[in-house]
Amino acid sequence: MKSITLEFSKLQILKDRERWRLYFIVVAEHPEDNDKMIVSTFPDPYIRLKPNKENIINFEPEGSPGADGMFVIERGLPADKKIKARVYLRQSRDKTRNVGEALSNLQKTLGGDAFEIITDLMGSGLPWLVVAKKAIPMIGNILGSMKDRDMGFVNMDERFGSEFKPGVKAERHTEFSTGEAKIWWKWSISDEV
Repeated sequence: MKSITLEFSKLQILKDRERWRLYFIVVAEHPEDNDKMIVSTFPDPYIRLKPNKENIINFEPEGSPGADGMFVIERGLPADKKIKARVYLRQSRDKTRNVGEALSNLQKTLGGDAFEIITDLMGSGLPWLVVAKKAIPMIGNILGSMKDRDMGFVNMDERFGSEFKPGVKAERHTEFSTGEAKIWWKWSISDEV
């Protein structure tokens, strides 16, 4: 069975330099249940930038073309060759952050539309909260009520057409919805899960 992989290559903050503590929230389709989505947050604790650094974070080792970026998900290729994935960028206002606590709070707020927290579902070793697909619009509202600063979201939905061949990475980039940051990512297909 073919599998798909999502990696982040680079993140650029399009605002003045300051002490940034950034993290991502990823919402993707459940690999086994079409009526459910999964949510996770990473890295733990966060990406840290200081004012004297450039506002660019390269997730790929410099001088290594074709090297892997920041691993996000890996899963089997869906039968319809389409996947939905949303990525939110958040600026942490806390000096420390607990990923498990953040997912537990989201689970509690969603109530009956949230199910269990499971690990290693998408090959990442991250904890993932399983939620009902109908609850996805509520996640944006819940994130808006958190004290962390919202830096926008990116739609990374993809349809895996004939241009996707095993070993070839399709590179994409766009600005987050607020215009405060830009992200580069890669989708790829391999012959094995």
